[in-house]
Amino acid sequence: MLQVAGGLYLAYLGIRIWRGAKTPLATAPVQSKSGSATAVRSLALGLATQLSNPKTAIVYASVFAAFLPTTTSLLFNVAIAGLVFVIEAGWYVLVALVLSSIGPRTRYLRHKTWMDRTAGGVMVALGVKLVFFAHHP
Repeated sequence: MLQVAGGLYLAYLGIRIWRGAKTPLATAPVQSKSGSATAVRSLALGLATQLSNPKTAIVYASVFAAFLPTTTSLLFNVAIAGLVFVIEAGWYVLVALVLSSIGPRTRYLRHKTWMDRTAGGVMVALGVKLVFFAHHP
């Protein structure tokens, strides 16, 4: 039942991403303040935002339900949690660094519709896979 619910939720998120692909992003220039206090505050805000976002946990749980074995050890679970942290932190650092540059940000905005529709399609496909293969042990 959890796999079906997770798959339906993934598909729902994918459809929302697909439908919102043509919605333009606000691209007003941001005034940056330099200093380590601002960087620490930004890191803390980003961490708090990510940890308080239930979608992240639901998406990971849905993907894990589709691809991970049903029985695991404590060491395996700890390794997976560490891997998720490294992937998430690395991804958001990469996105922040890349999209804070004018060239990559402009290219992303130019191809946003295509990129969002690709991401939405992948999420729908994962959700459908999860729903249709949920009954297999």
